[in-house]
Amino acid sequence: MPPSSQRGFTLIEIMITVAIVGILSAVAIPSYQEYIRRGARAEARAGLLQAAQWMERAATVTGVYPTAASNGANFFPTGLGTVPSNRYAITLASTATTFTLTATPQNAQLGDKCGAFTLTHNGIRSNTSLASGTTSADCWNR
Repeated sequence: MPPSSQRGFTLIEIMITVAIVGILSAVAIPSYQEYIRRGARAEARAGLLQAAQWMERAATVTGVYPTAASNGANFFPTGLGTVPSNRYAITLASTATTFTLTATPQNAQLGDKCGAFTLTHNGIRSNTSLASGTTSADCWNR
């Protein structure tokens, strides 16, 4: 067969293609993972705000915030204890006049740069276990 009638790719063309796909993957996969983490953080913030609303409604009815001591161990609704993606668990510490809600990362969210989110009865928003160079404002506003 004459050389001009052969078809196919040379080894160098295939290797260049593989290198390009590798470089694109090295950039795209971490970016996608951070996008998913950022979405889970938004879900955690929404879960905290929803739980805070529940606490305020309960306090409006009874005049005090619900506590484990006054209402038993299962006073906090189980539906408010986690976010739909199951990447954060929400816990409550309360007294009759105060409460602190904490969204702790779990499963695939462990090691996230924003750590755990906290929200208090007077609206103070903060984070614990922040990665260096990250602020609470960055985590709560994005």
